[in-house]
Amino acid sequence: MGFDVIVIGGGLGGLCSTLHLSKKGLKVLLIEKHEYPKHKVCGEYISNEVLPYLNALGFDPFEFGAKAISDFTLSTPESRSVKTKLPLGGFSISRYCIDWELAKKAQAAGAEIVHASVTDIEFEKKSMALTKDEEFTAPLAIGSFGKRSNLDVKLDRGFIKKPSPFLGVKAHYKGNFPENAVELHNFEGGYCGVSKIENDNINVCYLADFKSFKQYKNIDDFQDQVLSKNTFLKEILDNTKLAFEKPLTISQVSFERKHPVENHMIMCGDSAGMIHPLAGNGMSMAIKAAQVASLLILKFKSGKINSRLELERDYSKAWNSEFSKRLRSSHVISRLFRLGLFSELLIIGLNLIPFVLPTIITKTHGKPMSSEL
Repeated sequence: MGFDVIVIGGGLGGLCSTLHLSKKGLKVLLIEKHEYPKHKVCGEYISNEVLPYLNALGFDPFEFGAKAISDFTLSTPESRSVKTKLPLGGFSISRYCIDWELAKKAQAAGAEIVHASVTDIEFEKKSMALTKDEEFTAPLAIGSFGKRSNLDVKLDRGFIKKPSPFLGVKAHYKGNFPENAVELHNFEGGYCGVSKIENDNINVCYLADFKSFKQYKNIDDFQDQVLSKNTFLKEILDNTKLAFEKPLTISQVSFERKHPVENHMIMCGDSAGMIHPLAGNGMSMAIKAAQVASLLILKFKSGKINSRLELERDYSKAWNSEFSKRLRSSHVISRLFRLGLFSELLIIGLNLIPFVLPTIITKTHGKPMSSEL
């Protein structure tokens, strides 16, 4: 069978574009190295901005136990805090659930899913994805293979040569936590997001400076000695029970600039660029990018976009227009909360001027997406 599009990587960007293009009648191959369902290191909070598009794709997260989020709490390493209502609101759902359900919908729409590792991607008039056992070709390819991959090395992407100083840790816990809240708590060298997801689990996911982390014996020791200095995190960790056998980790997390098109491959999700978890909303960015890429690919296939070069230029322009300001804002916010005393004073100021925090949140989120397919 010939394919119109190969999607490499089955995260949210890859799954949504696979489902979208399949629903519109294209032959799509998704290559994902892991079997579904699978847990991933992820904050698991998504802004409501994506709901019109997800609903158009035939997916309602609340059918699968997603929690509606309206309240936001932010704290500093010294446990000063500020609370606000989220301007758009959001929902929390595990990657174990949402990825699996989207994969099933994509297959039902006609997509083929192959579980294999892509060892190389080549381009000469067409894109060729190579796995250990097979070669797959298609006129177009979408790259959605995550934060950091061996393919990034193969493609000689600029960010891969720069230091990646962060470690991500995630686990689900059992215990009491508000169903309508997402909390973001800073600690020395990092920050931690907390929200309730389906099945009454609590997702705890944090990003830590690797140099600081490796001074401790293990994750438990790091959490006891560093995270628990923040009284909010101490309360959560002391009064919940780990639901995983052990926490998941991911290393070499990078926030360096990436390009939305590499080697004629359209990049979606973290493959195109990562927003600091402190600013949240990386999952929404992946979903939005999938819609942008899919709509442009459909225009290209129908002849409304005349050439591959035009398609690549249009996608790069649209991606930068949609996300560049979000990324810049997230970098500024992240730097501010690494300034120690200044971050403590900032929280005091945010409590004194309540409208400022919702304004900051708006800078890292988009407007409600269209339902266009």
